[in-house]
Amino acid sequence: MKKEILTLAFARAVFVEFLSTLIFVFIGLGSALKWPSALPSILQIALAFGLAIGTLVQAFGHISGAHINPAVTIAFFVGNQISLLRTLLYVLAQLVGAIAGAGILYGVTPANTRGNLAINAINTNVTPGQALVVEIILTFQLAACIFASTDNRRSGVGSPALSIGLSVTVGHLVGIYFTGCSMNPARSFGPAVVTRRFSPAHWVFWVGPILGACLASLLYFYILVPYCMNMSDRVAIIKGTYESEEEWEEQREERKKSMELTPP
Repeated sequence: MKKEILTLAFARAVFVEFLSTLIFVFIGLGSALKWPSALPSILQIALAFGLAIGTLVQAFGHISGAHINPAVTIAFFVGNQISLLRTLLYVLAQLVGAIAGAGILYGVTPANTRGNLAINAINTNVTPGQALVVEIILTFQLAACIFASTDNRRSGVGSPALSIGLSVTVGHLVGIYFTGCSMNPARSFGPAVVTRRFSPAHWVFWVGPILGACLASLLYFYILVPYCMNMSDRVAIIKGTYESEEEWEEQREERKKSMELTPP
């Protein structure tokens, strides 16, 4: 685990998860505010969330992977793609970023427009159980899209940012009617903290997305497109000490130079 945490790249990645989640929550929630002069449409909100995530994936994907979602981060860990330490710090950064984004939006929005700051809420005609199923399915399709579109083992993946943005948009076009559409615990947690409005069914916006994303991870990484790795490599990934063969080859010359004796 030392190898991962002591790198500047790791610190940058954690910061980027904070920053990108802040921006995502600010834009997404901001699009759903009910201004007296112009009430938002379902399409407007869906496009705002989708375009925001697509933009952020394009901007920061090469730095942190641009998870911007605790459910996605946990699912990557379940799929043995990232370390435990990265998982914990990413989730913490995302939650803090969501609170910051919601807090900034609250501060710049007129009091008569803030409302409940677009917190997720289950439709009065929908039960918590039904809402849970909806969140599981919507997050499953999002996570599956993320895993497939960012898989470096396939060729011709197209634009991951576009694919993921469309997946988020589709989820909102359906989910808004049921739950306001979460698919992301941070998106639900941030405004709930700022407005101090936690509904009894808030757990749905944690359990649903995490369960849906993890199911997609288990299906994709262990059944549909499994990685052929031995147990020691899998443990090394969890610990954050894994070094792939490609990295080993790239660093061979550096290691060779470091072992050469040079005259004084």
